[in-house]
Amino acid sequence: MEATAAVPRGAGLAGRGWAALGATGGAVLALVVLVIANALFTPNFASVGNFWNILFQLAVTLLVAVGMTLVIATGGIDLSVGSVMAIAAAVAAVTLDSGLLVAIPAALLAAMAVGLLNGAFVSYFKVQAIVVTLATLLAGRGLAQVINRDGALIAINDPGFLSLGRGHLGPVPVQVLIAAVVVGLAVFVLRSTPFGRYVLAAGGNPAAARLAGVPVNRTVVSVYVISGLLAGMAGLIEASRLGASAAAKIGQNVELDAIAAVVVGGTLLSGGRATIMGTVVGALIMQVIATSFNMLLVPYAWALAFKALIIFFAVYLQRPRRV
Repeated sequence: MEATAAVPRGAGLAGRGWAALGATGGAVLALVVLVIANALFTPNFASVGNFWNILFQLAVTLLVAVGMTLVIATGGIDLSVGSVMAIAAAVAAVTLDSGLLVAIPAALLAAMAVGLLNGAFVSYFKVQAIVVTLATLLAGRGLAQVINRDGALIAINDPGFLSLGRGHLGPVPVQVLIAAVVVGLAVFVLRSTPFGRYVLAAGGNPAAARLAGVPVNRTVVSVYVISGLLAGMAGLIEASRLGASAAAKIGQNVELDAIAAVVVGGTLLSGGRATIMGTVVGALIMQVIATSFNMLLVPYAWALAFKALIIFFAVYLQRPRRV
């Protein structure tokens, strides 16, 4: 289900074509074009190994992007997700001696606590989300380094923990399975539960939603807590992949990739409309660009520039129609 707070407007034939397809349909078309072009012109791009590599690299960003989708659907933003990843990884690393049943819940609870703090300031104290989450981005990165024994690199050797980011179930990486389950749950929640309707209503028209009995403040707090939880999960997977907790490295710039995936996929930055599958497509577009540029030995700076162009175009097409 999608609640639309504004009607996207394009420019010229390209804009009308995008509008006719819908934002997500346009993103799907762009992904298809990218995949076909790379299959034809990028050596080894169409191999099974590269397919799994793309999904493997995608999983962490996708987990964060799903939480970001819910936050943006309420008209907010969460810039702190990278720091939350680092906090979760640091907490897990310093508590692993007590076992996985202590370390993983402790890490996720720490991540959710940051989300709760963000949500409380945004919903109850009416502080702008970009200000709150920028503050927790900065403070969270410092806190992660303090937890991480003043920024030391803590090696992780626990086999169970390492399976999160390195294990496979058959040919499928464990982190890809985790991301797929999260995406499936998010699609169900957004389309088929009252909470999903509350999220869209809170972003579309908060005042009207309150009059209709929607618990707007509680809903906003909840989406930030969910964003923190998913960022925490992503942080655990990233630490597992690295085999260490590196507070200064884990989660760097992930918020930018997540926001890009959400916007390109068709979720409105102004809130009121969200599409989880669109976010998946947006994340795939970003990963295909990064992978193909790497395989073609093109400097990564050009990949960043190309991603920026796509984001500018997506945001431009989201402008509300004048009446």
